[in-house]
Amino acid sequence: MPNIKSVVKDVIKSRKNHLRNISAKSALKTFVKKAHASIAAGAGEEMTAAVKKAVSTIDKTAERGIIHRNCAARRKSRLMKRANKAATA
Repeated sequence: MPNIKSVVKDVIKSRKNHLRNISAKSALKTFVKKAHASIAAGAGEEMTAAVKKAVSTIDKTAERGIIHRNCAARRKSRLMKRANKAATA
């Protein structure tokens, strides 16, 4: 543990942020997996709702700085590409 009071506070804050980031990334992965599953199942209404929720979650994590904005754009692009391909088939 550091000796300086402000550094101790920084350590505590970084640990809290780390836990928050892990939680947000886990939620992101969960919603993306659900979206992929609904795309594979080919359910129309459920698919659009799942994809919409996943895209929203991706945007929120990028906005908070948990993932990079280009990473968010790439993930959304790949997800929408799969969804559109499944919708046309």
